[in-house]
Amino acid sequence: MADNTASPHTNYKVGKVLSEYDLLDLHAELPDLWLGESGEATSLRDLADEINIAVLRQAMERAGTDPLEGEAENAYRLLTDDDVSAGVRTQQRNRLERAGIDVDQLQSDFVTHQAVYTYLTNGLGVSKETTDETEPLEKHEERIQRLRSRTVAVMENSLSELREAGHLSLGSFDTIVDLRVYCQDCETQYDLGELLRRGGCDCEREDT
Repeated sequence: MADNTASPHTNYKVGKVLSEYDLLDLHAELPDLWLGESGEATSLRDLADEINIAVLRQAMERAGTDPLEGEAENAYRLLTDDDVSAGVRTQQRNRLERAGIDVDQLQSDFVTHQAVYTYLTNGLGVSKETTDETEPLEKHEERIQRLRSRTVAVMENSLSELREAGHLSLGSFDTIVDLRVYCQDCETQYDLGELLRRGGCDCEREDT
């Protein structure tokens, strides 16, 4: 594989964010972290969280604050975790804004695991080989992720062409394809990745 990690590819959102926040070391580590060449492989979702936390930490440092150990991680959780109440989330936003951080801009710079996958595979040319020893769930998730990334690419190209031709009024945008699975038997709904990680829906737990 060619060394495409020398500098971020800023025509992709992940590369642009890593460049703007001077996260060059993290950029260089991304392929190894995903492939697990230096240890346990890191999931796409964990990679996205790691990038976003690094972005938040850098924003705090640029604003003149010196975040304590774990402070950026906790601030990120309070901004993004679904289990956090609206009141607590607002308090965290206010704390960051009082420190001089543009929270709206900060959150628009956060990346998704889809964007990370697209950047690794299309931007950096990283491929994750699957073998017969690969876990079946992981293998199928990788296959679905590739299809989703291609869907995102087609949507982005089409929207950009329509905008440039004057057929569509649209500012800067990110394209998100959210895959969810609804089980009619136990009436539960999951993000695809969550369903695969937990090994099934509530039906299995009810039968045991």
